[in-house]
Amino acid sequence: MSGSKDNTRSEEFKRATAGAVRALAQSNEVQVAFQPGPSGVAGKRVRLPLPTRALPATEMARLRGAADSQALRLRHHDDAVHAARMPARREAKDAYDALEQARVEVFGAKHMAGVASNLRAKLAEECEAEGYDRMTRKDQLPVAAALSLLARERMSGVSSPPAARRVLEMWRDTLGQSADTALDEMARHQGNQTAYTRAARKLLAALELAEAEVEAEPEQGEEGDDGSEESGPQDSSEEGEGQSKSEDESMLGAQPQEMEGEAAEDDSSDGSEDDSAAAEGEDRPGGPQPRRDKPIPDSDIGYRAFTKLHDEEISAEDLCDADELSRLRQQLDQQLQNLQGVVSKLANRLQRRLLAQQTRAWDFDLEEGILDAGRLARVVVNPMIALSYKRERDTEFRDTVVTLLIDNSGSMRGRPITVAAMCGDILARTLERCAVKVEVLGFTTRAWKGGQSRERWVAEGKPRNPGRLNDLRHIIYKAADAPWRRARKNLGLMLREGLLKENIDGEALQWAYRRLVVRPEHRRILMVISDGAPVDDSTLSVNPGNYLERHLREVIREIEGRNQVELIAIGIGHDVTRYYRRAVTIVDAEELGGTMMKKLTELFDEDAAAAWARASMERAPLVA
Repeated sequence: MSGSKDNTRSEEFKRATAGAVRALAQSNEVQVAFQPGPSGVAGKRVRLPLPTRALPATEMARLRGAADSQALRLRHHDDAVHAARMPARREAKDAYDALEQARVEVFGAKHMAGVASNLRAKLAEECEAEGYDRMTRKDQLPVAAALSLLARERMSGVSSPPAARRVLEMWRDTLGQSADTALDEMARHQGNQTAYTRAARKLLAALELAEAEVEAEPEQGEEGDDGSEESGPQDSSEEGEGQSKSEDESMLGAQPQEMEGEAAEDDSSDGSEDDSAAAEGEDRPGGPQPRRDKPIPDSDIGYRAFTKLHDEEISAEDLCDADELSRLRQQLDQQLQNLQGVVSKLANRLQRRLLAQQTRAWDFDLEEGILDAGRLARVVVNPMIALSYKRERDTEFRDTVVTLLIDNSGSMRGRPITVAAMCGDILARTLERCAVKVEVLGFTTRAWKGGQSRERWVAEGKPRNPGRLNDLRHIIYKAADAPWRRARKNLGLMLREGLLKENIDGEALQWAYRRLVVRPEHRRILMVISDGAPVDDSTLSVNPGNYLERHLREVIREIEGRNQVELIAIGIGHDVTRYYRRAVTIVDAEELGGTMMKKLTELFDEDAAAAWARASMERAPLVA
């Protein structure tokens, strides 16, 4: 009886929370889903943690704070404005995102005491859970968390939670005048996202986390303190739009077309000064900074690696000892218990489809084969009738190999990489039963910030435009010819702490493609699972900002144009449809298993339909 009451209470809380989210976001189209894992928002869909049946007061307060936070982001956040000044480096990007979340929460809750109380309770619990009160050094507190807390204080005028105050004092003492001025500017413009992002980039530049933005001319439409834009002298609305557009282009850096069209003629004078400035700033504490101020000659913009001596292609069992691999596999098996039911049903459905396509017809009345028991009755009635035999007729089903290429970057850490490992495990087992070969591969880098490749580049005098500047690590979790039972432990390696680093997708895709095209199977399928665009701080710091992304597009275009491999991509919280012709984007990692099975089922259904059409044409009578 009590369990029923708990369920009713939990369901009522869900309905009330979903209604509050829609009201706060001022949109009836918002969909609210309660699922295991952290909260998040994508499009018009809000994901909130799944409440327990007991639903104590502390959990209720935490869930309300999470709901209010995501609702305010829907109401006060513009993705396009946010993306216009997004820095390239991962650390800077995390801090930039955290500053924006602080803005929407502080500004959105300014006139709503209840919402502000929920958000303060959520923040206090997060600080305690992260152990901020036990930190004794400044570098123990992540940059993104520190800047977010400092910005909240400056915008709201309310002190940070007690757990974070001591470590925040260490940050305040080392900020400097430029950073302090940027925080004041952020507080003044918290109601205007465009002006706020400009001030946020100034803060990141003051702390040497991102490059400073160069403004070509004074702002004509400067925002006021209350968040509304002051009317500046403008000749026309079109001129104002053109100005903002040019400003955004200067923020994002020169595009490849612009760089290819411009001539690099001033290398003799200005180039020496720029090179010396870059050399002085390459290894600053904030890390290497991108240089987009000069056009690059056509001969220098082609993709290449500075050195491949330190790249490695390695089997999973060679990256750690057998005991640790067994422990990681046990950890994966524990996680599998929660996902087993849903994904296994989909896997069984895929298996039935494949088996049905492979053998689904019989030839009867043959002189040899398997005895046809269904026609024995006529032999009993008339012993003079010969026995009848039958034989199973195979429909055309091309032998197939499937490669799963899984992004092993740091942003996949946590639930995404766990779900990817589980789905790879289940898919390998399922397809193996259907005589479909499966290969599971992963890609990352051996080190943060360049590794030995960058050290060699520094030793050689830091030549300009070095190309890819990090050590690749391509991991073979399961080879296509290896049975699942031998490779099952390897998949647990994805959960190893410290394995996930940077992601250079273009070369990883080339590597997986080269392994596929030499396979003897007639049909080859390559499925890429990723959660973001290619990012490597070391490479992007000394090359154009779209260097890795442009190479990825070139590789995809070449693979899709050759038609030797069927390429499909699944993006986790990241729109991969702008790269791949056949792609799907999912909001939550929990959807990965179902999406993988669905896409493979669609591919095999297409193959079966094509085979049926060919067979129908072969059986059709010729018309004179």
